[in-house]
Amino acid sequence: MNKLTIIVPCYNEEEALPVFYQEIKKVLNEMPQVEPELLFIDDGSRDNTLRVLRTLKACDRQCRYIAFSRNFGKEAAMYAGLESATGDYCVIMDADLQHPPALLPEMYRAVHEEGFDCCAGFRKNRKGEGALRSLLSKAFYKVIQKLSHMQMEDGAGDFRMMSRKMVESILALKEYNRYMKGIFSFVGFDTKWIPFENVERAAGTTKWSFKSLFGYALNGIFSFSTTPITIAGAVGLVLFVLSMVYGVGTGISTLIFGNKVSGYTTIVCLILFLNGIQLLVISVLGEYISKSYMESKGRPIYIVKETG
Repeated sequence: MNKLTIIVPCYNEEEALPVFYQEIKKVLNEMPQVEPELLFIDDGSRDNTLRVLRTLKACDRQCRYIAFSRNFGKEAAMYAGLESATGDYCVIMDADLQHPPALLPEMYRAVHEEGFDCCAGFRKNRKGEGALRSLLSKAFYKVIQKLSHMQMEDGAGDFRMMSRKMVESILALKEYNRYMKGIFSFVGFDTKWIPFENVERAAGTTKWSFKSLFGYALNGIFSFSTTPITIAGAVGLVLFVLSMVYGVGTGISTLIFGNKVSGYTTIVCLILFLNGIQLLVISVLGEYISKSYMESKGRPIYIVKETG
């Protein structure tokens, strides 16, 4: 009998956890061929999530939990779950039931019988999301695919079942700045995709604001692509060529044709434009330097406060 570890990152999920637990147990009861383990990661929740997890642990020997000392982020929670998991196969899924537990039997068949190292859920649509958020998400995935040259399509999330071999490969990547969607693509392995309909949360509210999503998107781009530096260099080269052309043209116009050099407003606009470009390039370089700085510190990806 193979052991299946289900890793569930949690942040302020006290309302969703009881509903999730009931649904996941129903599915696991239909999978007698596996020995299940429910591993919950409390990512520094500020509500009663940890209290709910203690109760689940006390009532069900198949449940375990790890509680962080503070909020380290979902990427750290997933890493902690994979590091602590003891299963032959590991699943990552959310507690809000937007990742349907009913897909677990099909996922298990894919990795256990069909020879895949990974079986992942693919969200077919973004039903229920706002139009602006949906548009920005689709645009982000198009951009990051072109910049990183890796397979990270819109709809491909963290919901997936992996073999122990793939899990060990992910754990070998010890970087502090983690972007798991990129890491899943980076390690490779044969993956089977299962489409599913997007559904609303079972309970509670989303923890992702536009600000946090924007930061998450930038982290993904700077973690898996150096193209922004190349773009910055190309912009600098183009501006240099244009300035030379403009300077030569102005010199010819003045010395040969006797035209007066004028355009105070134009000069001011050019100065502001070039200064803006310089600050933009510096900020791009700063992002890469700051990530290298954080990696060089060797800080732990997460700190555990309590386990059960």
